[in-house]
Amino acid sequence: MPDLAELQVIIQRALAEDIGRGDVTSLWTLPPDLPGRGVFVAKADGILAGVEVVQQVFHQVSPDIVFEFQKADGDPIRYGDRLGSVIGPLQAILTAERTALNLMQRMSGIATLTRRYVDLVKGTRAVILDTRKTVPGLRLVDKWAVRLGGGQNHRLRLDDMVLIKDNHIAACGSITVAVERVRAHNTQNLPIEVEVKNWAELEEAVALRPDRIMLDNIPPAEMTRMVAWVAGRVPLEASGGVNLETVRAIAETGVDYISVGALTHSVTALDISLEVE
Repeated sequence: MPDLAELQVIIQRALAEDIGRGDVTSLWTLPPDLPGRGVFVAKADGILAGVEVVQQVFHQVSPDIVFEFQKADGDPIRYGDRLGSVIGPLQAILTAERTALNLMQRMSGIATLTRRYVDLVKGTRAVILDTRKTVPGLRLVDKWAVRLGGGQNHRLRLDDMVLIKDNHIAACGSITVAVERVRAHNTQNLPIEVEVKNWAELEEAVALRPDRIMLDNIPPAEMTRMVAWVAGRVPLEASGGVNLETVRAIAETGVDYISVGALTHSVTALDISLEVE
């Protein structure tokens, strides 16, 4: 679970965006003391994510809303499952409904897709990683959803890991110069990863012993030979051209990590509804 204070900021911003000066429809059609129950129902199979987030959404709108869920974050769900309910002032429940569903549906979509990738690489050593290709402002919940789906997180921000990519290398003139410059400043001992695109760059990077090397857009057959040549001297991450059809072949090359931008940059939300009783 991400830092609660940071999560609260995300939710506050999302609620302010949706509610504005007030939910005029609910305010003008429902008395404030009218009680109600809203039941979350799955409209598709998948992995549930966002239960904790949704609870925070409803509590921010009204502390009088009681939250009762039978399913937990990370649970598999099936079409028609009743996931849980919120009980309290109906006016407040309807005001929070869309923000709660938007976050839960997106997170569940990410978790569901991540689980598909994780299942496809079972039996190999490969770990599925996310990327920074997230919706601006929602990175914490996007990456949390990846973990709930069984994946792991790559760097959260630009300040928690060094990733020397092709543009850095081009500007510095070589991988060696880029790594030397980083090490001259890296008093925090942040992990250093280097992106390579061919054999010459791989050989140069391995000699420098970074914490990880990213093999970018390398065909699986070539990647297999690279993994054998590196022979565990540096952990290897595959990136580029990864999808549900290719991920198994990439995992079978023997790489340690596979980063998948699609987990968060083009995910389909999982259909979940809130039905008022």
